[in-house]
Amino acid sequence: MSRKRWLWLLGVTSVALFVVLAIVDRKVQDSGGPGIIPFELAGSSERANEILGEWDASATDAARLSIWLDFPYLVLYGAFFCLAILAVRDAARCRGWERFARAGTAIAFAPIAAAAFDVVEDVFLLLVIGGHADGSAPAIATGFAVAKFVALGVTWVYLLGGLVAVVTTRRRVPG
Repeated sequence: MSRKRWLWLLGVTSVALFVVLAIVDRKVQDSGGPGIIPFELAGSSERANEILGEWDASATDAARLSIWLDFPYLVLYGAFFCLAILAVRDAARCRGWERFARAGTAIAFAPIAAAAFDVVEDVFLLLVIGGHADGSAPAIATGFAVAKFVALGVTWVYLLGGLVAVVTTRRRVPG
């Protein structure tokens, strides 16, 4: 299958699972407590226990489901963003933007790293929900969540910068 088809398949599947995750997160928040991202960023046993205390049993079950659903989601977004970066890199190379293309080769690893960080984060979040909030699990989960968000930020900056450059150069090219 071509890269373009993989991008479409991974992109559509990622968006569909993201919608499911958003619905599940809404169920977490329906208890009056915070959603899954504040839980990821709790950072301490105190804050993790506070969040767990704000959630009722239904919200806790929904949070656990969200974390389990995140495992296939992280595979999808990791692969999608890696292929997207490689596509932008190749478009840059075709336009003679060698420095931007070289950066893309290195940055293509960022979404894979983000997905790997997400795996570790999810494991520690499951430990927190499973009754291990008083140890180091909340801090470890937060550390890996922050690393994930930084790697995804690098990914987004490269992709958006590349897409803006490609679109603006298309406008300048006559005919």
